[in-house]
Amino acid sequence: MPHLALQVAPGGPLIDVLIGVSKARQLALTQAGQSVPSSLQVRALIDTGASCSCIDPSIPKALGLAPTGIVTMLTPSTGGQPHTANQYDVSLVLRHPNLSLTLWTVAMAESQLLMQGIQALIGRDVLTNCLLVYDGQVGSFTLAF
Repeated sequence: MPHLALQVAPGGPLIDVLIGVSKARQLALTQAGQSVPSSLQVRALIDTGASCSCIDPSIPKALGLAPTGIVTMLTPSTGGQPHTANQYDVSLVLRHPNLSLTLWTVAMAESQLLMQGIQALIGRDVLTNCLLVYDGQVGSFTLAF
């Protein structure tokens, strides 16, 4: 099983991932004779407290995506009050030098993340495809997929 062994950064367990259009969007663009936007390399925080993965609004804007739905979210920053967020279907690639994990359609909620120095949160919806070991005493984490 390929795995990434990385140091925990001051901002937490951070990884670089690729986010692009979903497989369905890619096929629709190709069939319409339009170009498919290149995937974007983004900095993501692995967040076991997040039930769903999230992206900063700059990502769907750069990929030319329209929302595929609206989700209701509860976050610590909203003081326990639910709020709605746009949701986007995207592809997500976890990269390893020998093998990558490509998830062709991941529903990601929109969340303001740039102020935290990240562009995405990898939540438990994606982590169900992985093994995560967080070693706080050593300051490292391993993500296997």
